[in-house]
Amino acid sequence: MATEFDRQQGRFAGYVFRDPGLLTQALTHRSAGAPHNERLEFLGDAILGALIAEALFARWPSADEGTLTRARAELVRESSLAAVARELELGPRLVLGAGELKSGGHRRDSILSDALEAVIAAVYLDAGLDACRDVVLPLFEKTFVALAGGRVAKDAKTRLQEWLQGRQKALPVYELLSESGEEHAKTFHVRCALVEAGIAAEGQGSSRRAAEQQAAEAVIGQLETAR
Repeated sequence: MATEFDRQQGRFAGYVFRDPGLLTQALTHRSAGAPHNERLEFLGDAILGALIAEALFARWPSADEGTLTRARAELVRESSLAAVARELELGPRLVLGAGELKSGGHRRDSILSDALEAVIAAVYLDAGLDACRDVVLPLFEKTFVALAGGRVAKDAKTRLQEWLQGRQKALPVYELLSESGEEHAKTFHVRCALVEAGIAAEGQGSSRRAAEQQAAEAVIGQLETAR
């Protein structure tokens, strides 16, 4: 898709910006100074969530709320957005400060996903919701197809909670052990414990939720091994 993406010419995934400056701002990380993409990211996150929810509602008329919620979460999670950004070869086109360039920020999931959300907001501001929908939904078509029929795996925290509730056992306790890194690139370290069973595991991620999911998955692995 490299030929469909040109920051200087204001082109993104086949869409040509009337105001190329919006695309430049969307691809500018805060480490490179203002104007950067954080406000656009905030707006893009909301727009993307609404567009994905709308598409799922239309595509899966028989799916219940829980299935739709899990599918949306799968489509808009950080790693999924980063994968889309990589397909668009967005990383090399980011404007980063010297520190982020040196540390490989253009490859980091959190920076890539944030930038993609910012670009989505830029399209919305440049041309409105209908144009934004036409640009955004094709980017997720492969994931929609992969999730066809509404068969979406439950996340680790949900699976662990349901396993415990089904056996009338106490719910897990999640504890934030530490967070490190700069504000825009934090790493969270979390512990998940089943106090009654004496089982615990740790996880880490670029968000507290991601770290909790990793820790819960590790606890599930321990429970399966113990069966």
